[in-house]
Amino acid sequence: MKLNFSLPFFLILTLFISCSSGVVHRGPQGESEPEEETKDISGIRKKIVILRFLNESPYEGDILELDATSELKNQLRKTNRFIIDSASANLFGDSKEIYSGGGLKLTQKSRSARIAGINFVIFGRIIDARIREKKDSVGVLGHTTFYSEALVELRMYDITSKRQIFLETYRGVTDASTLRNFTSHEEEYLGYRNLQLRRAIQSAVKKGIPKMIRIADRLDWRGRIARVLGQNIYLNAGQKTGILIGDVLKVVTSGREVYDPETGALIGLSKGIVKGTIEVTEYVGDDGAVAILHSGGQVLAGDYVELY
Repeated sequence: MKLNFSLPFFLILTLFISCSSGVVHRGPQGESEPEEETKDISGIRKKIVILRFLNESPYEGDILELDATSELKNQLRKTNRFIIDSASANLFGDSKEIYSGGGLKLTQKSRSARIAGINFVIFGRIIDARIREKKDSVGVLGHTTFYSEALVELRMYDITSKRQIFLETYRGVTDASTLRNFTSHEEEYLGYRNLQLRRAIQSAVKKGIPKMIRIADRLDWRGRIARVLGQNIYLNAGQKTGILIGDVLKVVTSGREVYDPETGALIGLSKGIVKGTIEVTEYVGDDGAVAILHSGGQVLAGDYVELY
């Protein structure tokens, strides 16, 4: 049967489609706002440090630690929202140091991290990993199914506010079957077993990425004025970070640490005072930019910049 569409219906359909495409706005994080799940963005990328995981499971300590760390880096790199600063990881050591010290090192090194332009520190641990086997005979071949499970904890610390902003535990479960006979090949058996454990850990880590991104996106990006030479203001963030030529940035002073008068515990960092605005005029170096004063008073090296 042949279908005929009337002209009014076609015009209404065309109008609906044209109106449904959203207008793209540069939001507080620099990315387009209408879609929450964006795989490739051209906005501001926040600089992060990822610490080597702590493995508390009874299996292959170093291998699983490195695999969990590598998976987290790969997943966050795919989002194009972050710049992973591997060199600055030396400020904090590894996750084991953070856990054993109760997180004190995060607070102690926050100032150095802010100077380096770090926004977040991400770390975690493998709480547990388990694997069991089920063997079935299939003729002369042995059919083995491996069931692996891992429990992984992920944490994220905000350098600007000096507080933990993310703490979640995720479970990864995988299964795999093989017809290999491992009876006389122990090394091959251990390798296959560890591969299944690593896949369970990777599955657990991957589950935490969406929520981690949502939390990071809610917090403002912050850069720093590295130096002032005459009228030129040099920033520690540029094209790689997502700064655009013509961007107008707020210049703010460093906030003050706020403590609870009753307990003496650090509550966080207050917002700095806005000193003025600067306009980005050109890029410099691997990830730097040059700006000029746009409004306000004198700006100094060490002042911080935020999206206007």
